[in-house]
Amino acid sequence: MKTATLPLALAAAVSALLLGACSTAPDAGTQPRADAGQGPAAAAGATSTAQAARVVLAPASGSLVSGTLELRPTGNGVHLRGEIGGLGPNGTHAIHIHEKGDCSAADASSAGGHFNPAGAPHGKVDRGAHHAGDMDNIVADAEGVAKVDVHASGVTLGGGAANDVAGKAVIVHAAADDYTTQPTGNAGGRLACGVIAVTR
Repeated sequence: MKTATLPLALAAAVSALLLGACSTAPDAGTQPRADAGQGPAAAAGATSTAQAARVVLAPASGSLVSGTLELRPTGNGVHLRGEIGGLGPNGTHAIHIHEKGDCSAADASSAGGHFNPAGAPHGKVDRGAHHAGDMDNIVADAEGVAKVDVHASGVTLGGGAANDVAGKAVIVHAAADDYTTQPTGNAGGRLACGVIAVTR
């Protein structure tokens, strides 16, 4: 009698565990998977959930560079427009989206490296492989003011996918991006930093 009871009790315990595990598992149709948005394949299918964002750039590394940028999602990425002042007259400067939304360090090193969720090499947006945070250089006028009109390709705004730029930092660099040198394009120090904040 005892020998029959043990296997029955064991079977009942295993059944209870399995039923309990099933009842606590998320519904695949309503809950995001733990790996949702991880990796290039998931990011490629992601779409922006925000309509607009803003970056307020503050000086870094003892510079006087500052400005404001507005971001809007487009079919294949996010477009940034605005104005940045305090640059050298007629200078060309790199501008990148960086991996961390942290501008607390005096030299903005707290923003980490270029935003690069797919692990791609650094490059130019319209010439093949590039970081998700790579964008075209900006050029200041004789007064040291740059009218920004640049595009980040292959990223989204909001939604939390691996390629989502909301909450990441935008950095203005001291030198132009050469689009070749790995992993930064030889862009030099960080003159200004601001975090992408969704506005609607």
